[in-house]
Amino acid sequence: MYQTHWGLQESPFRGGFDPRTFYQSQTHEEALARLSFLVDDHRRLGLLLGPGGSGKSLLLEFFARQLRRHGRSVAKLSLLDVCPAEMLCQLANQWGIRVKSPQSTASTWRTLTDRLLENRCLDLQTVILVDDIDRADPKTLQHIARLARFSQTSGACLTIVLAGRNETLVQLQGLLLDLVELRIDIEPWVRDDTREFVDTLLSRAGQKSPIFNAPAVDRLQELSHGIPRSVTRLADLALLVGASQNLNQIDAAVIDEVYQELSVSG
Repeated sequence: MYQTHWGLQESPFRGGFDPRTFYQSQTHEEALARLSFLVDDHRRLGLLLGPGGSGKSLLLEFFARQLRRHGRSVAKLSLLDVCPAEMLCQLANQWGIRVKSPQSTASTWRTLTDRLLENRCLDLQTVILVDDIDRADPKTLQHIARLARFSQTSGACLTIVLAGRNETLVQLQGLLLDLVELRIDIEPWVRDDTREFVDTLLSRAGQKSPIFNAPAVDRLQELSHGIPRSVTRLADLALLVGASQNLNQIDAAVIDEVYQELSVSG
């Protein structure tokens, strides 16, 4: 591994949904502020949009942990390849409700709505964070709409956040879009965001001196188009290649090399 060569305590660009790798760029900071407004103001439904790899899932994980620390009842779901019945079961399980299998949809619904009303009586705010909405089964979206409408008619203190790619808008048209009270857009990073991200994660991993020189950061920004997932992949592979070549610093040529390698392997 490259950690020893670069004087690192761990891999800084590990990716995934580890909140330790979350970098609060200006666009993510603004998104967090708007998400907090949705919950604090007891709004019913919000929509978080951004291109693939822009950090929506990691942002939701970071936000979920914030909410739990403040005593909210939180469920975080991904709708990727999830059928409607499975979505309801996952929601119940995250609320600590044991759902007997097999169980009818009607029975599961009664269990969930009872919990929402119970939380209302306890003055406990409930938040559902739903990821990969653009990959959802249309029938699953109907369940989400039903939850939102139940919140409206019952007075349940429920906020739902839907997250997906920009094309989500087409899928939600006529079903959930009219219920959305706030749209939140995540924009690609600018060059300063990319530089700060790289330096911040390297510092957290134990390296205080810059490893990526300025031209390397410029190339990272150009080739990744400011998409965090792409920045992470390129930076991680660049550290590996740089260590294998016994380099003291990552330059633009290394970024070009790893980009070509990823392009071929992809």
